[in-house]
Amino acid sequence: MAVPVAFFAVFFAYPVAAIVGRGLKADGSWHWGRFGDVLSRPDIGQVLWFTTWQAAVSTALTLLIALPGAYVFARFEFPGKQLLRAVVTVPFVLPPVVVGTAFLALLGRGGLLDELWGVRADTSVWAILLAHVFFNYAVVVRTVGGLWAQLDPRQEEAARVLGAGRLAAWWRVTLPALGPAVAAAALMVFLFTFTSFGIVQILGGPAYSTLEVEIYRQTAQLLDLPTAAVLTMVQFAAVGAILALHAWTVRRRETVLKLVDPAQTARRPRGAGQWALLGSVLLLILLPLGVLVERSLDGPAGYGFDYYRALRSVEASGGTFLVPPLEAVWNSLRYALMATFIALVVGGLAAAALTRRAGRFVRGFDALLMLPLGVSAVTVGFGFLITLDKPPLDLRASWILVPLAQALVGVPFVVRIMLPVLRAVDGRLREAAAVLGASPLRAWREVDLPMVRRAVLVAAGFAFAVSLGEFGATVFIARPDRPTLPVAVARLLGRPGDLNYGQAMALSTVLMVVCAVSLLALERIRTDRSGEF
Repeated sequence: MAVPVAFFAVFFAYPVAAIVGRGLKADGSWHWGRFGDVLSRPDIGQVLWFTTWQAAVSTALTLLIALPGAYVFARFEFPGKQLLRAVVTVPFVLPPVVVGTAFLALLGRGGLLDELWGVRADTSVWAILLAHVFFNYAVVVRTVGGLWAQLDPRQEEAARVLGAGRLAAWWRVTLPALGPAVAAAALMVFLFTFTSFGIVQILGGPAYSTLEVEIYRQTAQLLDLPTAAVLTMVQFAAVGAILALHAWTVRRRETVLKLVDPAQTARRPRGAGQWALLGSVLLLILLPLGVLVERSLDGPAGYGFDYYRALRSVEASGGTFLVPPLEAVWNSLRYALMATFIALVVGGLAAAALTRRAGRFVRGFDALLMLPLGVSAVTVGFGFLITLDKPPLDLRASWILVPLAQALVGVPFVVRIMLPVLRAVDGRLREAAAVLGASPLRAWREVDLPMVRRAVLVAAGFAFAVSLGEFGATVFIARPDRPTLPVAVARLLGRPGDLNYGQAMALSTVLMVVCAVSLLALERIRTDRSGEF
Protein backbone atom coordinates (compact mmCIF):
# COMPACT_ATOMS: atom_id res chain seq x y z
CA MET A 1 0.00 0.00 0.00
CA ALA A 2 2.91 2.37 0.59
CA VAL A 3 3.41 3.51 -3.00
CA PRO A 4 -0.32 4.09 -3.83
CA VAL A 5 -0.92 5.86 -0.50
CA ALA A 6 2.11 8.12 -1.03
CA PHE A 7 1.08 8.83 -4.64
CA PHE A 8 -2.47 9.83 -3.69
CA ALA A 9 -1.31 11.81 -0.67
CA VAL A 10 1.15 13.93 -2.68
CA PHE A 11 -0.65 14.28 -6.00
CA PHE A 12 -4.30 14.19 -4.96
CA ALA A 13 -4.99 14.91 -1.30
CA TYR A 14 -2.33 17.63 -0.95
CA PRO A 15 -3.37 19.73 -4.00
CA VAL A 16 -7.10 19.43 -3.22
CA ALA A 17 -6.56 20.28 0.47
CA ALA A 18 -4.40 23.26 -0.50
CA ILE A 19 -7.11 24.71 -2.75
CA VAL A 20 -9.79 24.19 -0.10
CA GLY A 21 -7.51 25.65 2.57
CA ARG A 22 -6.78 28.80 0.57
CA GLY A 23 -10.46 29.29 -0.04
CA LEU A 24 -11.74 28.71 3.49
CA LYS A 25 -8.81 29.88 5.62
CA ALA A 26 -7.78 33.49 6.26
CA ASP A 27 -5.66 35.13 8.99
CA GLY A 28 -4.82 31.71 10.39
CA SER A 29 -8.44 30.69 11.08
CA TRP A 30 -11.09 28.75 9.21
CA HIS A 31 -14.15 30.63 7.93
CA TRP A 32 -16.86 28.00 7.78
CA GLY A 33 -19.49 30.70 7.43
CA ARG A 34 -18.46 31.00 3.79
CA PHE A 35 -20.48 27.85 3.13
CA GLY A 36 -23.66 29.67 4.01
CA ASP A 37 -22.62 32.81 2.16
CA VAL A 38 -21.85 30.92 -1.04
CA LEU A 39 -24.70 28.43 -0.99
CA SER A 40 -27.27 31.17 -0.30
CA ARG A 41 -26.38 33.06 -3.49
CA PRO A 42 -29.11 32.77 -6.15
CA ASP A 43 -26.63 32.11 -9.00
CA ILE A 44 -24.97 29.25 -7.07
CA GLY A 45 -28.41 27.86 -6.21
CA GLN A 46 -29.23 27.73 -9.92
CA VAL A 47 -25.95 25.91 -10.62
CA LEU A 48 -26.67 23.32 -7.90
CA TRP A 49 -30.21 22.82 -9.15
CA PHE A 50 -29.17 22.49 -12.80
CA THR A 51 -26.34 20.09 -11.92
CA THR A 52 -28.71 17.83 -10.00
CA TRP A 53 -31.71 17.78 -12.30
CA GLN A 54 -29.75 17.44 -15.54
CA ALA A 55 -27.84 14.50 -14.03
CA ALA A 56 -31.12 12.86 -12.99
CA VAL A 57 -32.76 13.41 -16.39
CA SER A 58 -29.61 12.33 -18.25
CA THR A 59 -29.54 9.13 -16.19
CA ALA A 60 -33.21 8.39 -16.85
CA LEU A 61 -32.84 9.01 -20.60
CA THR A 62 -29.69 6.89 -20.77
CA LEU A 63 -31.47 3.96 -19.08
CA LEU A 64 -34.51 4.34 -21.34
CA ILE A 65 -32.44 4.37 -24.53
CA ALA A 66 -29.62 1.99 -23.54
CA LEU A 67 -31.62 -0.89 -21.99
CA PRO A 68 -32.85 -2.06 -25.43
CA GLY A 69 -29.20 -2.00 -26.53
CA ALA A 70 -28.28 -4.10 -23.52
CA TYR A 71 -30.94 -6.59 -24.59
CA VAL A 72 -29.43 -6.76 -28.09
CA PHE A 73 -25.99 -7.71 -26.79
CA ALA A 74 -27.35 -10.02 -24.10
CA ARG A 75 -29.76 -12.13 -26.15
CA PHE A 76 -28.67 -11.87 -29.81
CA GLU A 77 -25.80 -13.54 -31.63
CA PHE A 78 -24.96 -12.01 -35.02
CA PRO A 79 -21.94 -11.50 -37.28
CA GLY A 80 -19.69 -8.66 -36.16
CA LYS A 81 -21.01 -8.66 -32.61
CA GLN A 82 -17.56 -8.20 -31.05
CA LEU A 83 -16.80 -5.33 -33.41
CA LEU A 84 -20.13 -3.65 -32.66
CA ARG A 85 -19.51 -4.10 -28.93
CA ALA A 86 -16.24 -2.21 -29.33
CA VAL A 87 -17.90 0.50 -31.46
CA VAL A 88 -20.59 1.00 -28.83
CA THR A 89 -17.90 1.51 -26.20
CA VAL A 90 -16.01 4.11 -28.26
CA PRO A 91 -18.10 7.07 -26.98
CA PHE A 92 -17.30 6.20 -23.37
CA VAL A 93 -13.53 6.35 -23.89
CA LEU A 94 -13.76 9.41 -26.13
CA PRO A 95 -12.75 12.67 -24.46
CA PRO A 96 -15.87 14.63 -23.43
CA VAL A 97 -14.50 17.51 -25.50
CA VAL A 98 -14.76 15.33 -28.62
CA VAL A 99 -18.30 14.25 -27.71
CA GLY A 100 -19.27 17.89 -27.29
CA THR A 101 -17.65 18.70 -30.62
CA ALA A 102 -19.52 15.84 -32.35
CA PHE A 103 -22.87 17.13 -31.12
CA LEU A 104 -21.87 20.66 -32.05
CA ALA A 105 -21.33 19.35 -35.60
CA LEU A 106 -24.71 17.61 -35.46
CA LEU A 107 -26.82 20.27 -33.73
CA GLY A 108 -24.85 23.53 -33.93
CA ARG A 109 -24.51 26.39 -36.38
CA GLY A 110 -23.98 24.94 -39.84
CA GLY A 111 -24.51 21.45 -38.44
CA LEU A 112 -26.36 18.60 -40.10
CA LEU A 113 -29.78 19.45 -38.66
CA ASP A 114 -29.25 23.15 -39.35
CA GLU A 115 -28.49 22.45 -43.02
CA LEU A 116 -31.32 19.96 -43.52
CA TRP A 117 -34.17 21.53 -41.54
CA GLY A 118 -32.85 24.80 -40.11
CA VAL A 119 -32.93 23.34 -36.58
CA ARG A 120 -30.26 24.39 -34.07
CA ALA A 121 -29.96 23.09 -30.50
CA ASP A 122 -26.26 23.61 -29.79
CA THR A 123 -26.79 25.79 -26.70
CA SER A 124 -29.97 24.14 -25.42
CA VAL A 125 -30.29 21.75 -22.55
CA TRP A 126 -31.42 19.04 -24.99
CA ALA A 127 -28.00 19.07 -26.65
CA ILE A 128 -26.39 18.46 -23.27
CA LEU A 129 -28.80 15.67 -22.36
CA LEU A 130 -28.40 13.89 -25.70
CA ALA A 131 -24.61 14.17 -25.53
CA HIS A 132 -24.69 12.66 -22.03
CA VAL A 133 -26.81 9.77 -23.30
CA PHE A 134 -24.35 9.17 -26.14
CA PHE A 135 -21.34 9.35 -23.80
CA ASN A 136 -22.77 7.01 -21.14
CA TYR A 137 -24.62 4.57 -23.41
CA ALA A 138 -21.88 1.95 -23.06
CA VAL A 139 -21.97 2.06 -19.26
CA VAL A 140 -25.52 0.70 -19.26
CA VAL A 141 -25.08 -1.63 -22.25
CA ARG A 142 -21.98 -3.35 -20.90
CA THR A 143 -22.86 -3.37 -17.21
CA VAL A 144 -26.51 -4.44 -17.54
CA GLY A 145 -25.99 -6.43 -20.74
CA GLY A 146 -23.18 -8.42 -19.19
CA LEU A 147 -25.46 -9.59 -16.38
CA TRP A 148 -28.50 -9.99 -18.64
CA ALA A 149 -26.58 -12.42 -20.86
CA GLN A 150 -25.97 -14.64 -17.82
CA LEU A 151 -29.59 -14.75 -16.62
CA ASP A 152 -31.41 -18.00 -17.35
CA PRO A 153 -34.13 -17.14 -19.95
CA ARG A 154 -36.16 -20.18 -18.87
CA GLN A 155 -37.40 -18.24 -15.83
CA GLU A 156 -39.05 -15.63 -18.05
CA GLU A 157 -40.32 -18.37 -20.38
CA ALA A 158 -41.92 -20.15 -17.43
CA ALA A 159 -43.77 -16.95 -16.48
CA ARG A 160 -45.12 -16.65 -20.02
CA VAL A 161 -46.27 -20.28 -19.98
CA LEU A 162 -48.21 -19.43 -16.81
CA GLY A 163 -50.09 -16.70 -18.66
CA ALA A 164 -47.97 -13.58 -18.27
CA GLY A 165 -47.51 -11.35 -21.31
CA ARG A 166 -44.06 -10.51 -22.68
CA LEU A 167 -43.92 -7.13 -20.90
CA ALA A 168 -45.39 -8.48 -17.65
CA ALA A 169 -42.90 -11.36 -17.59
CA TRP A 170 -39.99 -8.98 -18.15
CA TRP A 171 -41.28 -6.57 -15.49
CA ARG A 172 -41.87 -9.21 -12.82
CA VAL A 173 -39.07 -11.69 -13.51
CA THR A 174 -36.19 -10.19 -15.47
CA LEU A 175 -36.18 -6.61 -14.19
CA PRO A 176 -35.97 -7.56 -10.48
CA ALA A 177 -32.99 -9.81 -11.29
CA LEU A 178 -31.39 -6.98 -13.24
CA GLY A 179 -32.23 -4.43 -10.54
CA PRO A 180 -28.82 -4.31 -8.82
CA ALA A 181 -26.99 -4.03 -12.16
CA VAL A 182 -29.37 -1.32 -13.36
CA ALA A 183 -28.90 0.55 -10.09
CA ALA A 184 -25.11 0.27 -10.30
CA ALA A 185 -25.10 1.50 -13.91
CA ALA A 186 -27.52 4.33 -13.08
CA LEU A 187 -25.34 5.51 -10.21
CA MET A 188 -22.24 5.54 -12.41
CA VAL A 189 -24.09 7.47 -15.13
CA PHE A 190 -25.36 9.92 -12.51
CA LEU A 191 -21.81 10.35 -11.20
CA PHE A 192 -20.37 11.07 -14.67
CA THR A 193 -23.16 13.50 -15.59
CA PHE A 194 -23.15 15.19 -12.16
CA THR A 195 -19.44 16.00 -12.62
CA SER A 196 -19.70 16.73 -16.36
CA PHE A 197 -17.30 19.40 -17.58
CA GLY A 198 -16.17 19.20 -21.23
CA ILE A 199 -19.62 18.51 -22.70
CA VAL A 200 -21.33 21.29 -20.74
CA GLN A 201 -18.44 23.68 -21.37
CA ILE A 202 -18.85 23.31 -25.14
CA LEU A 203 -22.61 22.84 -25.51
CA GLY A 204 -23.95 24.79 -22.53
CA GLY A 205 -22.69 28.25 -23.41
CA PRO A 206 -23.05 30.93 -20.75
CA ALA A 207 -26.58 29.83 -19.88
CA TYR A 208 -25.80 26.42 -18.30
CA SER A 209 -23.15 25.44 -15.76
CA THR A 210 -22.61 22.30 -13.74
CA LEU A 211 -20.66 22.38 -10.49
CA GLU A 212 -17.50 21.41 -12.36
CA VAL A 213 -17.92 24.18 -14.94
CA GLU A 214 -18.68 26.72 -12.21
CA ILE A 215 -15.58 25.67 -10.24
CA TYR A 216 -13.54 26.26 -13.39
CA ARG A 217 -15.15 29.66 -13.95
CA GLN A 218 -14.65 30.77 -10.34
CA THR A 219 -11.05 29.54 -10.33
CA ALA A 220 -9.69 30.42 -13.76
CA GLN A 221 -11.78 33.42 -14.77
CA LEU A 222 -12.89 35.15 -11.56
CA LEU A 223 -10.06 33.99 -9.24
CA ASP A 224 -12.67 33.54 -6.50
CA LEU A 225 -11.04 30.72 -4.49
CA PRO A 226 -13.48 30.85 -1.52
CA THR A 227 -16.43 30.12 -3.81
CA ALA A 228 -14.48 27.46 -5.70
CA ALA A 229 -13.45 25.82 -2.41
CA VAL A 230 -17.03 25.64 -1.14
CA LEU A 231 -18.27 24.17 -4.42
CA THR A 232 -15.40 21.64 -4.38
CA MET A 233 -16.41 20.48 -0.89
CA VAL A 234 -20.07 20.19 -1.95
CA GLN A 235 -19.10 18.12 -4.99
CA PHE A 236 -16.74 16.01 -2.86
CA ALA A 237 -19.54 15.18 -0.40
CA ALA A 238 -21.99 14.34 -3.20
CA VAL A 239 -19.47 12.11 -4.99
CA GLY A 240 -18.62 10.31 -1.74
CA ALA A 241 -22.29 9.52 -1.15
CA ILE A 242 -22.75 8.29 -4.75
CA LEU A 243 -19.66 6.04 -4.54
CA ALA A 244 -20.79 4.57 -1.21
CA LEU A 245 -24.21 3.77 -2.67
CA HIS A 246 -22.56 2.31 -5.78
CA ALA A 247 -20.33 0.04 -3.66
CA TRP A 248 -23.41 -1.25 -1.83
CA THR A 249 -25.25 -2.07 -5.05
CA VAL A 250 -22.18 -3.84 -6.51
CA ARG A 251 -21.81 -6.01 -3.39
CA ARG A 252 -25.51 -6.92 -3.60
CA ARG A 253 -25.16 -7.84 -7.26
CA GLU A 254 -22.19 -10.07 -6.53
CA THR A 255 -23.83 -12.06 -3.72
CA VAL A 256 -27.46 -12.60 -4.76
CA LEU A 257 -27.67 -13.87 -8.33
CA LYS A 258 -27.13 -17.33 -9.81
CA LEU A 259 -25.80 -17.06 -13.34
CA VAL A 260 -25.43 -19.29 -16.40
CA ASP A 261 -23.01 -19.38 -19.31
CA PRO A 262 -23.80 -16.50 -21.74
CA ALA A 263 -23.25 -18.86 -24.69
CA GLN A 264 -26.46 -20.69 -23.68
CA THR A 265 -28.67 -17.60 -23.87
CA ALA A 266 -27.76 -15.91 -27.19
CA ARG A 267 -29.65 -16.52 -30.45
CA ARG A 268 -29.91 -14.92 -33.88
CA PRO A 269 -32.36 -12.00 -34.25
CA ARG A 270 -35.74 -13.03 -35.58
CA GLY A 271 -38.22 -10.77 -37.33
CA ALA A 272 -38.03 -7.22 -38.67
CA GLY A 273 -38.55 -5.69 -35.22
CA GLN A 274 -35.46 -7.29 -33.72
CA TRP A 275 -33.31 -6.37 -36.72
CA ALA A 276 -34.66 -2.80 -36.51
CA LEU A 277 -33.63 -2.71 -32.85
CA LEU A 278 -30.12 -3.74 -33.84
CA GLY A 279 -30.08 -1.06 -36.56
CA SER A 280 -31.16 1.64 -34.10
CA VAL A 281 -28.16 0.84 -31.91
CA LEU A 282 -25.86 1.36 -34.90
CA LEU A 283 -27.58 4.62 -35.88
CA LEU A 284 -27.44 6.07 -32.37
CA ILE A 285 -23.69 5.53 -32.07
CA LEU A 286 -22.51 6.08 -35.62
CA LEU A 287 -24.53 9.19 -36.55
CA PRO A 288 -22.72 11.70 -34.26
CA LEU A 289 -19.32 10.16 -35.03
CA GLY A 290 -20.05 10.13 -38.75
CA VAL A 291 -21.13 13.77 -38.72
CA LEU A 292 -17.91 14.68 -36.91
CA VAL A 293 -15.84 13.04 -39.65
CA GLU A 294 -17.96 14.64 -42.39
CA ARG A 295 -17.50 18.14 -40.94
CA SER A 296 -13.75 17.63 -40.71
CA LEU A 297 -13.67 16.92 -44.47
CA ASP A 298 -16.08 19.69 -45.55
CA GLY A 299 -13.54 22.36 -46.43
CA PRO A 300 -14.00 25.78 -48.06
CA ALA A 301 -13.31 24.33 -51.53
CA GLY A 302 -15.45 21.22 -51.06
CA TYR A 303 -14.67 17.88 -49.49
CA GLY A 304 -11.00 17.19 -48.91
CA PHE A 305 -8.24 17.27 -46.34
CA ASP A 306 -7.75 21.05 -46.20
CA TYR A 307 -8.40 21.26 -42.46
CA TYR A 308 -6.04 18.36 -41.78
CA ARG A 309 -3.27 20.02 -43.81
CA ALA A 310 -3.85 23.26 -41.91
CA LEU A 311 -2.98 21.44 -38.67
CA ARG A 312 0.66 21.42 -39.79
CA SER A 313 0.90 25.21 -39.83
CA VAL A 314 1.22 27.66 -36.93
CA GLU A 315 -0.04 30.54 -39.08
CA ALA A 316 -3.26 28.71 -39.97
CA SER A 317 -4.29 28.69 -36.30
CA GLY A 318 -4.31 32.49 -36.21
CA GLY A 319 -2.03 32.77 -33.20
CA THR A 320 -3.94 30.20 -31.14
CA PHE A 321 -0.80 28.03 -30.72
CA LEU A 322 2.93 28.51 -30.43
CA VAL A 323 3.47 25.25 -32.34
CA PRO A 324 1.55 23.57 -35.20
CA PRO A 325 -1.70 22.05 -33.83
CA LEU A 326 -0.59 18.65 -35.15
CA GLU A 327 2.11 18.65 -32.46
CA ALA A 328 -0.71 18.08 -29.98
CA VAL A 329 -1.11 14.54 -31.36
CA TRP A 330 2.45 13.54 -30.47
CA ASN A 331 2.29 15.40 -27.15
CA SER A 332 -0.88 13.53 -26.20
CA LEU A 333 0.55 10.15 -27.18
CA ARG A 334 3.73 10.70 -25.15
CA TYR A 335 1.84 11.98 -22.13
CA ALA A 336 -0.70 9.14 -22.30
CA LEU A 337 2.00 6.45 -22.54
CA MET A 338 3.77 7.80 -19.46
CA ALA A 339 0.46 8.21 -17.60
CA THR A 340 -0.43 4.60 -18.48
CA PHE A 341 2.87 3.37 -17.06
CA ILE A 342 2.32 5.32 -13.82
CA ALA A 343 -1.29 4.14 -13.54
CA LEU A 344 -0.27 0.50 -14.05
CA VAL A 345 2.41 0.68 -11.36
CA VAL A 346 0.27 2.53 -8.80
CA GLY A 347 -2.99 0.75 -9.65
CA GLY A 348 -1.35 -2.68 -9.86
CA LEU A 349 0.23 -2.29 -6.42
CA ALA A 350 -3.06 -1.02 -5.00
CA ALA A 351 -5.01 -3.96 -6.46
CA ALA A 352 -2.42 -6.39 -5.08
CA ALA A 353 -2.69 -4.80 -1.64
CA LEU A 354 -6.49 -5.04 -1.70
CA THR A 355 -6.33 -8.78 -2.44
CA ARG A 356 -4.03 -9.47 0.51
CA ARG A 357 -5.67 -7.36 3.18
CA ALA A 358 -9.14 -7.04 4.68
CA GLY A 359 -10.91 -4.78 7.11
CA ARG A 360 -12.45 -1.33 7.38
CA PHE A 361 -9.19 0.48 6.60
CA VAL A 362 -8.80 -1.43 3.34
CA ARG A 363 -12.40 -0.63 2.32
CA GLY A 364 -11.65 3.03 2.95
CA PHE A 365 -8.51 2.75 0.86
CA ASP A 366 -10.55 1.18 -1.94
CA ALA A 367 -12.99 4.10 -1.84
CA LEU A 368 -10.08 6.57 -1.87
CA LEU A 369 -8.86 5.09 -5.15
CA MET A 370 -12.20 5.93 -6.80
CA LEU A 371 -12.38 9.55 -5.66
CA PRO A 372 -10.44 11.04 -8.63
CA LEU A 373 -13.32 9.98 -10.89
CA GLY A 374 -15.64 12.36 -9.07
CA VAL A 375 -13.59 15.07 -7.41
CA SER A 376 -13.19 18.19 -9.53
CA ALA A 377 -10.33 17.71 -11.97
CA VAL A 378 -10.21 21.51 -12.24
CA THR A 379 -9.41 21.67 -8.53
CA VAL A 380 -6.68 19.06 -8.91
CA GLY A 381 -5.11 20.88 -11.86
CA PHE A 382 -5.13 24.28 -10.17
CA GLY A 383 -3.91 22.63 -6.98
CA PHE A 384 -0.91 21.28 -8.88
CA LEU A 385 0.07 24.83 -9.84
CA ILE A 386 -0.01 26.23 -6.31
CA THR A 387 1.46 23.25 -4.43
CA LEU A 388 4.07 21.67 -6.68
CA ASP A 389 6.09 24.88 -6.91
CA LYS A 390 8.82 24.42 -4.29
CA PRO A 391 11.77 22.01 -4.01
CA PRO A 392 11.86 19.06 -3.87
CA LEU A 393 8.57 19.03 -5.82
CA ASP A 394 8.95 22.07 -8.04
CA LEU A 395 7.31 20.54 -11.10
CA ARG A 396 5.51 23.51 -12.62
CA ALA A 397 7.90 23.68 -15.57
CA SER A 398 8.26 19.92 -15.92
CA TRP A 399 6.50 17.87 -18.59
CA ILE A 400 5.81 15.10 -16.03
CA LEU A 401 3.07 17.20 -14.42
CA VAL A 402 0.56 16.33 -17.17
CA PRO A 403 1.06 12.52 -17.01
CA LEU A 404 0.77 12.65 -13.21
CA ALA A 405 -2.63 14.35 -13.46
CA GLN A 406 -3.76 11.93 -16.17
CA ALA A 407 -2.59 8.92 -14.15
CA LEU A 408 -4.89 9.95 -11.29
CA VAL A 409 -7.84 9.29 -13.60
CA GLY A 410 -6.36 6.05 -14.96
CA VAL A 411 -5.60 4.40 -11.60
CA PRO A 412 -9.28 3.66 -10.70
CA PHE A 413 -9.77 1.85 -14.03
CA VAL A 414 -6.62 -0.21 -13.50
CA VAL A 415 -7.73 -1.22 -9.99
CA ARG A 416 -11.28 -2.10 -11.02
CA ILE A 417 -10.07 -4.26 -13.93
CA MET A 418 -7.20 -6.04 -12.16
CA LEU A 419 -8.79 -6.59 -8.75
CA PRO A 420 -11.28 -9.36 -9.73
CA VAL A 421 -8.56 -11.25 -11.62
CA LEU A 422 -6.04 -11.01 -8.77
CA ARG A 423 -8.68 -12.20 -6.30
CA ALA A 424 -9.32 -15.20 -8.52
CA VAL A 425 -5.69 -16.39 -8.21
CA ASP A 426 -5.55 -19.30 -5.77
CA GLY A 427 -3.28 -18.28 -2.89
CA ARG A 428 -2.19 -21.91 -2.50
CA LEU A 429 -0.29 -21.61 -5.77
CA ARG A 430 1.90 -18.87 -4.28
CA GLU A 431 2.37 -20.94 -1.14
CA ALA A 432 3.43 -23.96 -3.21
CA ALA A 433 5.93 -21.82 -5.11
CA ALA A 434 7.35 -20.55 -1.81
CA VAL A 435 7.67 -24.10 -0.46
CA LEU A 436 9.63 -25.03 -3.59
CA GLY A 437 12.08 -22.22 -2.84
CA ALA A 438 10.81 -19.40 -5.03
CA SER A 439 11.31 -15.86 -3.76
CA PRO A 440 8.24 -13.59 -3.55
CA LEU A 441 9.33 -11.79 -6.72
CA ARG A 442 9.81 -15.04 -8.63
CA ALA A 443 6.51 -16.41 -7.30
CA TRP A 444 4.77 -13.29 -8.60
CA ARG A 445 6.52 -13.60 -11.97
CA GLU A 446 5.81 -17.32 -12.36
CA VAL A 447 2.33 -17.55 -10.77
CA ASP A 448 0.49 -14.22 -10.79
CA LEU A 449 1.84 -12.58 -13.95
CA PRO A 450 0.79 -15.30 -16.44
CA MET A 451 -2.73 -15.22 -15.01
CA VAL A 452 -3.15 -11.43 -14.95
CA ARG A 453 -1.23 -10.58 -18.13
CA ARG A 454 -4.38 -10.12 -20.21
CA ALA A 455 -6.01 -8.06 -17.47
CA VAL A 456 -2.92 -5.84 -17.39
CA LEU A 457 -3.23 -5.25 -21.14
CA VAL A 458 -6.93 -4.39 -20.84
CA ALA A 459 -6.21 -2.05 -17.93
CA ALA A 460 -3.43 -0.42 -19.93
CA GLY A 461 -5.81 0.14 -22.85
CA PHE A 462 -8.42 1.86 -20.71
CA ALA A 463 -5.81 3.90 -18.83
CA PHE A 464 -4.31 5.01 -22.16
CA ALA A 465 -7.71 6.01 -23.58
CA VAL A 466 -8.86 8.01 -20.53
CA SER A 467 -5.43 9.67 -20.25
CA LEU A 468 -5.68 10.81 -23.86
CA GLY A 469 -8.99 12.49 -23.12
CA GLU A 470 -8.27 14.09 -19.72
CA PHE A 471 -9.17 17.78 -19.94
CA GLY A 472 -10.22 19.30 -16.60
CA ALA A 473 -6.78 19.23 -14.97
CA THR A 474 -4.68 19.34 -18.14
CA VAL A 475 -6.21 22.64 -19.26
CA PHE A 476 -4.42 24.28 -16.31
CA ILE A 477 -1.04 22.58 -16.46
CA ALA A 478 -0.35 21.87 -20.17
CA ARG A 479 2.33 24.28 -21.38
CA PRO A 480 1.44 26.58 -24.32
CA ASP A 481 4.18 25.00 -26.44
CA ARG A 482 3.04 21.46 -25.55
CA PRO A 483 -0.78 21.35 -25.77
CA THR A 484 -2.68 18.09 -25.61
CA LEU A 485 -5.39 17.15 -28.09
CA PRO A 486 -8.39 18.00 -25.85
CA VAL A 487 -6.83 21.34 -24.88
CA ALA A 488 -6.09 22.12 -28.54
CA VAL A 489 -9.67 21.29 -29.57
CA ALA A 490 -11.11 23.52 -26.83
CA ARG A 491 -8.83 26.40 -27.84
CA LEU A 492 -9.81 26.13 -31.49
CA LEU A 493 -13.52 26.03 -30.65
CA GLY A 494 -13.05 29.12 -28.48
CA ARG A 495 -11.92 31.21 -31.46
CA PRO A 496 -14.16 32.48 -34.28
CA GLY A 497 -13.77 31.51 -37.90
CA ASP A 498 -14.56 28.53 -40.10
CA LEU A 499 -10.90 27.53 -40.30
CA ASN A 500 -10.57 27.20 -36.54
CA TYR A 501 -13.86 25.29 -36.40
CA GLY A 502 -12.75 22.93 -39.18
CA GLN A 503 -9.38 22.31 -37.52
CA ALA A 504 -11.21 21.51 -34.26
CA MET A 505 -13.29 18.93 -36.13
CA ALA A 506 -10.16 17.46 -37.74
CA LEU A 507 -8.28 17.20 -34.43
CA SER A 508 -11.35 15.66 -32.79
CA THR A 509 -11.51 13.07 -35.55
CA VAL A 510 -7.84 12.22 -35.06
CA LEU A 511 -8.41 11.82 -31.32
CA MET A 512 -11.49 9.69 -31.95
CA VAL A 513 -9.55 7.37 -34.27
CA VAL A 514 -6.71 6.94 -31.75
CA CYS A 515 -9.17 6.09 -28.97
CA ALA A 516 -11.12 3.72 -31.20
CA VAL A 517 -7.98 1.85 -32.27
CA SER A 518 -6.94 1.48 -28.62
CA LEU A 519 -10.37 0.14 -27.73
CA LEU A 520 -10.50 -2.31 -30.63
CA ALA A 521 -7.12 -3.65 -29.58
CA LEU A 522 -8.14 -4.24 -25.98
CA GLU A 523 -11.49 -5.74 -27.08
CA ARG A 524 -9.51 -8.58 -28.67
CA ILE A 525 -7.79 -9.38 -25.38
CA ARG A 526 -10.66 -9.03 -22.94
CA THR A 527 -10.25 -11.28 -19.95
CA ASP A 528 -13.77 -12.69 -20.01
CA ARG A 529 -17.05 -12.72 -21.90
CA SER A 530 -19.09 -11.00 -19.23
CA GLY A 531 -18.97 -7.64 -21.00
CA GLU A 532 -18.36 -5.74 -17.79
CA PHE A 533 -15.78 -3.00 -17.46
